[in-house]
Parts: sequence; C-alpha cells; structure tokens
Amino acid sequence: MANVVVVGSQWGDEGKGKIVDLLSERAHVVARFQGGHNAGHTLVIDGAVYKLSLLPSGIVREGKLSVIGNGVVVDPWALFSEIDTLRGQGVTVGPDNLRIAENATLILPLHRNLDLAREKIASGSHGKIGKIGTTGRGIGPAYEDKVARRAIRVGDLIDPELLDAKMDALLAHHNALLRGMGAEEIDRGELLAQLQEIAPKITPYIDVVWKLLNDARRSGQRILYEGAQGTMLDIDHGTYPYVTSSNVVAAQAATGTGQGPNAIDYVLGITKAYTTRVGSGPFPTEQENDVGQLLGERGHEFGTVTGRARRCGWFDAVLVRQAVRVNGINGIALTKLDVLDGMEELKVCTGYRIDGELVDYLPASTLRQERVEPIYETMEGWSESTEGARSWAELPATAIKYVRRIEELIDAPVALLSTSPERDDTIIVHDPFAD
Repeated sequence: MANVVVVGSQWGDEGKGKIVDLLSERAHVVARFQGGHNAGHTLVIDGAVYKLSLLPSGIVREGKLSVIGNGVVVDPWALFSEIDTLRGQGVTVGPDNLRIAENATLILPLHRNLDLAREKIASGSHGKIGKIGTTGRGIGPAYEDKVARRAIRVGDLIDPELLDAKMDALLAHHNALLRGMGAEEIDRGELLAQLQEIAPKITPYIDVVWKLLNDARRSGQRILYEGAQGTMLDIDHGTYPYVTSSNVVAAQAATGTGQGPNAIDYVLGITKAYTTRVGSGPFPTEQENDVGQLLGERGHEFGTVTGRARRCGWFDAVLVRQAVRVNGINGIALTKLDVLDGMEELKVCTGYRIDGELVDYLPASTLRQERVEPIYETMEGWSESTEGARSWAELPATAIKYVRRIEELIDAPVALLSTSPERDDTIIVHDPFAD
C-alpha cells in the first residue's frame, strides 16, 4: 500500500486542504506532522466550508482516523475551540477518530505573550532584520522550549507531580524574558490552574502515535501525511529568517510522526499556478501592481487563520524546482489554474540574475535574496473558462501549454490539476495512492 506525503512547494497557502481532503477518501489515516495552529486549510465539501488550523483535514471525513504527531506544537485551548466549531457544523470529533502524540509539545499562554512582545519590539527595529511577521500564536517560542528541553508536553498533563516540577524551570526562563521586554509576567498559580483544567479534556485523546502509525502501516492501511505552510517557509530550507519555526519538508513527515524514511512512498507537492506569500520576506516575482491585485481578488487571497491579504505574483519555476529537489517530489498538484482565466498574457520566472550573474536557485543569504532579479518568459493566456474542468478535453489549448511548460521548468509531472475549490473539480492524471 502506498503512503503519501503532501507538502507545499511555495510559501504555503497552495490549496493543500482540498487536495488532502480529496486523497483522504482513499486513506485510512491522516497524520499531521509539523507546525501548529498558525496555518489553516479551507475545505469546501458539498457547499459547506470548513476552516481548519490544527486538526488534520481528514477529520471531516467519516470513518477516517486523524492523528496529530509529535512534530506538531499543540495549543490545547485552540484545539478544543476548533473542535467545538466543527461539532457545531455537524462533524463528529472524539477520541475514536482523533489521536494526539504523547510527546507533542504544548503551546502555553506564555508562548503567545512572548511571541507578541518580540514582534512589537522587532517592528521598531531599523536594522536589516526586523519584524518577521509571525501570527503571534506562540509557535516559535514553543519550539524553542522543545529544543531547549524545558517544554511541557502533552503527556505531562497526565502526571500532576511532573507538571508541577516543570513549571518552575519554565517560568524562571520566560518571566525573565517577558520582564526584560516590559511585558506582563506569567502567574504560576494561574497557569497551573489552566493546565489542570484542560488536562481532563485532552487526556482521552493521548496516544503513542509512533506505535499507532507503525501498526497501521504494517497492517496494510494507507497513511496520508499532511504538512502545513510551504517549503520556502522551512526553518532550514526557506527564506530564513522569514520562515516558520519548524521543518516543513517531506522528510519531516517521518520525524514528526515517529516513522522511518521507508514509510514514505510518494511525495505530492501542492503548487499554485501563480505565487503568493503572507508576511515579510523576499518574494522575487511579487507584482505590486494591477496584476498582483487582480490575482489576489480572483484567488480570494486572504489567510485562513489571520485574514491577512497575501502578496501575489507570477509563477516562480526556480523556487518550485528547488522545492521539488529538496522534498523529493514525485508529482505536483497544480491548483487555482482558473484564477488565470481571461488574462491576455502570463509570465513565468525561469531564472534569476544577481548582480549580473545568472543563478538557477534561491541563495540562502538574505542580502542576495533581496538583489534577485527574475528572468521572465512570456506566454499567451486564454479567454475561455477553466473553472470546474474535470478533464484535459475541457481545457483550452493554451492552458494545457501553460501547464506543460511548468512541468518542463520544474522537472516534475502534474499528478492532479485543480480548477476550483470544490473537491470534484480536479483532473487526476496520476493517483498518488496507486499501488
């Protein structure tokens, strides 16, 4: 049985939610392997809209097991708020269809406070590196605690004595930081009471996820590994420091769920037919003009979690080709092709020029990234509508030519082609779950 990893190949917001929902119909388990509730997926199913941020997309599908792996940082209050919202929409969520890794790190109120305080200070910086543009949800500080070995983890909520002991070391560090930034300190008794209150709610969901998934795989069940954000936001391989706080690439699917590398059979890269990003940082093909505005309006480019408007630009084949290689992408799911309908001409970035030198990748240096000049290839657009197309025969010839050129430039085939937010408006060229 094939097990599939779904990753974003740009800066996130590529439409992973719809694709994961589509693939989850054939999967037995959907496992989230990194990130927190700082990114979101919007699912449109039979006209109903579901907005998810921490829960795996498979949660809206009856009979599927959803798993939150150890690579995820979990805000328990945000988690149950999301669960309550879904239940209000008629979705069943409980310990029978949702399991959470005992060794996943918790996001606490102090992490949110620290995140916001740092961004406030950074916003006044006049240096080269200022405000990162985080969502202020405590993701980064929680990962810092994990690496520093002072984190409170999900499984700690079962052991009151251990929880109490960890509290002193945690607050000694964080209250000193908050004090130094002029922010309000965390009251020990209040935080402990909050954790003791939430513990009975989350305890029924706790599981040994690495074992659960290994057992599922060995029994022949199909597993769909779901990531958040996109490759160019990876802490190591993205546009550092304007990145998220975790590894988002395909290899993290194994690490973030306790599986071996041989657990991954197919890597599907979700790729938008143009390019967007949220927050600060380099964006070589950004169009701060009528084109960018048009793409944003047609594509409804606003963050699922934050509501922030996304920056928009032409398709960047250099970035996506880099993502293909870093992730070992076998095929891409090209989304939002319909947003380009009616545009007379389209541009695709095929290379970079930095200080007169031709470059075929995005360098790691922030200063060099800022000096990138994109090299464009102009292509003919199409006047016909591609919205809702479900076969190649329904696509204009020029649209097909655009897709084929993208395949050539990124050195990866299109496995799925999405032509609207509706899950059925998808052309399946190759089934990633094919045995």
